[in-house]
Amino acid sequence: MHKIDKFIVVDRPVSTVYNQWTQFETFPQFMRDIEDVRQLDDTHLHWKAKLGGREKEWDAEITEQEPDRRITWKSVSGAHNAGTVRFKPLGKDQTEVHLLLVYDTEGAFEAVGHALGRATSRVTRALQDFKHFAERNAFETGAWRGEVVDGEPHRQPVVHAPVGWPLAN
Repeated sequence: MHKIDKFIVVDRPVSTVYNQWTQFETFPQFMRDIEDVRQLDDTHLHWKAKLGGREKEWDAEITEQEPDRRITWKSVSGAHNAGTVRFKPLGKDQTEVHLLLVYDTEGAFEAVGHALGRATSRVTRALQDFKHFAERNAFETGAWRGEVVDGEPHRQPVVHAPVGWPLAN
């Protein structure tokens, strides 16, 4: 089992950065190694990546999620990995994104790549790609503000205007 622990500062408010991170299906737009992400439900994702010239697929389950604070996941099939991404406000318009990733290598090729620091370089580049994407866009592309506790999703309640209130056009 290998561990990568990296952080980056994004020049956007914590809620904007967190909201963008929850839009997993947009990851292929800015992360070079990620080819496809499908959100299967509130807590399950299917990932396809090309890592070191080799295609990898895995299903991941979000086990804990606290809006504006953290997302924790583990793979449930395919390439073995798990981790946590934390979001820490550094003032009004800056957020530290701290990623802890643990993973297994498969075979000699991946073991050599790990020894040469290739996985660490890919994670560093992916965080930089996320930073540039989040800072380039004025607004996040969406948001999921629910919580996940012990693997169970809890959506935030929808707030409805009281009967008789005018609706904004």
